[in-house]
This record gives sequence, C-alpha cells and structure tokens, in this order.
Amino acid sequence: MTPELRLKHIQRFIERMPSLSTTVTKVMKVCNSPNASPNELNRVISLDPVLTGKLIKLVNSAYYGVACRITSLAHAIIMLGVNTVKNMVLATSILANLKMRSEVKRMPIDGFWAHSLCVGVTAKAIAKARQVPAMEQEEYFVSGLMHDMGKLPIMICFPEPYEQVLDQAAMDQVPLFEAERATFGFDHCMVGELIAAKWRLNTDMGMAITQHHKPYHEGRQANLSLSSVSLANQAALQFQIGSAGDPYQDVKLFETLAAQCRTSTEEILSLLNIEEEIKRARVFLQISVKG
Repeated sequence: MTPELRLKHIQRFIERMPSLSTTVTKVMKVCNSPNASPNELNRVISLDPVLTGKLIKLVNSAYYGVACRITSLAHAIIMLGVNTVKNMVLATSILANLKMRSEVKRMPIDGFWAHSLCVGVTAKAIAKARQVPAMEQEEYFVSGLMHDMGKLPIMICFPEPYEQVLDQAAMDQVPLFEAERATFGFDHCMVGELIAAKWRLNTDMGMAITQHHKPYHEGRQANLSLSSVSLANQAALQFQIGSAGDPYQDVKLFETLAAQCRTSTEEILSLLNIEEEIKRARVFLQISVKG
C-alpha cells in the first residue's frame, strides 16, 4: 500500500471517530468567554447527567485529593475553578472517545497509557514548580496525557507494519517518529494533528500533540506548555516508565528543555513520586473511560 493510500485509510478512520458531544462544545464556548461564570458552566454541564456523574467521581477521587466530600457540581466548579473543570470535561470526553484496543504486542495499551500518564503528571509538576497559576496547571496534564494519541489509529489500522516499525526503531536506535515516516510516509504527530483538528483542540494542546519531538523546529521558541510536555516525554523515555515504543533518548533535547524550564534531571525526580502520581492519575483515566 502506498503512503498516500495509507494516509487516506487513517483519515477515513479518524472521520469515523466520534465527535466531541454538544455538551463539550457548549462548555468550551462558555469557558472561552472572558465573562465565564461558574453558574453558567454548571447550567450547561448539569444537562448531561452522565458527564456530571463522572465529574463528581473525579473531584472526589485520589487524583484531586480534596479534604471533604463534594456532592454537587456547583460546589466542584467553585472548588476547582472554571478552567480546571473545563479541562476535566475535555479530558474525560476525549478519553471516552479513545477507548481503542491495540493489536500491537510490542506496545500493549496499558503500557501506552502508563507512558501517557507519566508525561501528563510530570508536565503538570513542572508547571507547578515554575509557578504556573493553579487554574492553568490541569491543561499541562491534559496536554501530556494526549500527546501520543496519534499512535492509536496507526496501531489499529496497521498493526503488523507497526510491529515492524517498532522493531526497526529498536534495531537502528532511531526516534520512533523517524521510523514511522520511513515506513508509512507520515508519523504519529501528523496523525495526532488530524485528531486535534477534528476535535478543535486549542493551540497549546495541538502543539503538544504535533511538536513534542521537535519543539524548536525551524528555530521557533517553544512556549512553557510545549517545553514542559516535551521535557516530560523525554523524562518518561529516560526513566523507562510505561511503553511509548520509542527506544531513542534525545539527551541533547532533554538538556536544552531542562534549561528552558529551569530544571534538571534531579529536580524532575524530586518534583513527584512518579509511580505514586501515576497510580493516582490512573483513577482519572479509569473514571473517564468507564464512568
């Protein structure tokens, strides 16, 4: 199959993927308004009882660790803030739409999500250490969690060729995205861009998905959001947490990103107990997918 036919196959697969719900679209519209209010957000979300139930479960889960039990959506919005709830809505909806099983044995889906969770919690920890406002930190987690989602359609549409790509990347010790391009004519970042466009994700999330391997491509200066996700991805590869299918550790990129984020390997390790944080974040994943 030619690269053009493979890409068309991927495009058709993405076109058939569920769109984000009307509720999510309305939530994004409300939250993008400069006058977004907790009451208006509560009114929109409360019309969707399934989503409301997920949010109540999430806010009371180990991931958020609130001191007292929250029983109402209105209280959750006031407690966490409009922006955090917006990102919870977006993440739960995307994850519910990404309930995909992979046939690729060398990258089991549990290992894939362990890697993604690691990148999400590490990016959020970097944001917190760099004193990013608390209401914005959740977006770093969501961006990190979603950064590799372009791999899923490729693994599902072309499981056997993808196994060969993983083997080739490991044998040649090259970045996975380069091995993907050599075989398919496109990589998971390009496929992720198609998904981000379908779901109309914001610019920072889109950049995290499409540019996390090349944050300084063509001389551009990566912003803190992209730098944090890219650094978190390199850290997850270096610490070998989860399975991203990528054997290549870009030491130079890691050092450059660490300098921009004003951190180091030692500080990243000290920012959080990675295994414990992944365990807590896995609850987020389970509630989002299963409810």
